[in-house]
Amino acid sequence: MKATLGTAVLGLSALLGTTAFAQDNTLTINSFGGAYEEAHRACVITPFEAATGAKVNVVTAYSADAFAQLRAQKAAPQFDVIHFSGGQEIVAAAEGLLAPIDKASLTNAADLYDFAKADLANGQGPAYSIAAIGLVFNTEAVPAAPTKWTDLLNPEYGEHLVLTDISNGYGMLSFLMLNQVEGGDLSNIQPGLDAVGKLLDAGAVVVSTSPEIQQEFAQNDAWIAPYASDYAFTLRKAGLPSGFVQGEEGTPASYITANLVAGRPNNELALKFIDLEISAEAQKCFAEALRYSPTNAKTELSPEVAADVAYGEAGVAGLIRFDPATIEAHRTAWVEEWNKAIAR
Repeated sequence: MKATLGTAVLGLSALLGTTAFAQDNTLTINSFGGAYEEAHRACVITPFEAATGAKVNVVTAYSADAFAQLRAQKAAPQFDVIHFSGGQEIVAAAEGLLAPIDKASLTNAADLYDFAKADLANGQGPAYSIAAIGLVFNTEAVPAAPTKWTDLLNPEYGEHLVLTDISNGYGMLSFLMLNQVEGGDLSNIQPGLDAVGKLLDAGAVVVSTSPEIQQEFAQNDAWIAPYASDYAFTLRKAGLPSGFVQGEEGTPASYITANLVAGRPNNELALKFIDLEISAEAQKCFAEALRYSPTNAKTELSPEVAADVAYGEAGVAGLIRFDPATIEAHRTAWVEEWNKAIAR
């Protein structure tokens, strides 16, 4: 990944040092690599290029790396549109790295749920997809399909439960939700840590990455794991019987946002790109390809796809966004406490 990112950055620098493309007809964006970037190209980038005749240069960079680059480039930014999935737009907007967006400049903004466009005027770009965190489960093995987060404490699950380390973003959100249903909040994570201790005593395992979750379901008789909706789809594609359910107490959400970079000369073209990302058509494509939840209320999904995401008014009503700035401020301390709790 580091080698790929380095190559992409060098390629970007070389391109910006030439006049191969007219500045006002070229966009530079980041995408997240792998299957996500494939879907990004199919759902947005290629259609945008075909419709506008513009050239989109893609730098493969996950949120934290992209934010670091944006900060380093403050005096001469190179991205036109930057995508985040960890809430970095909140800090970037506060630091003046992102440009405010007038809702009137986006033809599809009116169709977005309110939460997806709440802070456009402050520089935080619209959320064009949501990674919904709920309960991924083995549809053939569980005694009964889970319906709520407190089901994780069911003694029947015991050694069939998989938790994800909070060094993983989805693991962090899952833990914070468990903490909340156990009576904690962002100022007190001890109830969650106590619950994790009980679950580990009952035989639950902790993994760090998505592939390890798949391994637990495929080889170690895992029944249930709190994780993102798209992963139930990943497991099914691998031939494993899996489903996804939003817990009755609420659904932690990772917002995937498209942000307009400040200080760039081609904001008009960049806004057209963002407008396509928030369209119902593009979001349907993302949902079908990756099982990300749409933020455009006019997105129409088949029952099969809708079952895997937070869909419609009822689905998004339960979304919870734990404050990314608070998470980032406490991340190091929380990880230390978590590591103490799982050291057994």
